[in-house]
Amino acid sequence: MNRRPHSRRFKELKQEFFEEGRRLDEAGDPAANCWICGKRIDYAAAPSSTDMSHELDHYYPFSIYPELHDDPANFRHSHRKCNRERGNGQPKANLGDVIADWW
Repeated sequence: MNRRPHSRRFKELKQEFFEEGRRLDEAGDPAANCWICGKRIDYAAAPSSTDMSHELDHYYPFSIYPELHDDPANFRHSHRKCNRERGNGQPKANLGDVIADWW
């Protein structure tokens, strides 16, 4: 497994991305929501501190595409829990609302 680099540059990009998400969230922009589940992220919590807090997710996983680690175009807003459950695979398909049994 590749070691994830934690350069000063990446830490700066990560903080900028979090701040962008917080600004979008304050404006009510759904682009600040988790790209995996679509639900609102708790930007009041410190990043990566709770399951519902913000965590930078790489659309193309670092383990497969290490060259895209510092590329902001590869960053996505996600919940810590969603990002961890996804791992380096594709997000589970959201097939919409479950229909009641009586339907």
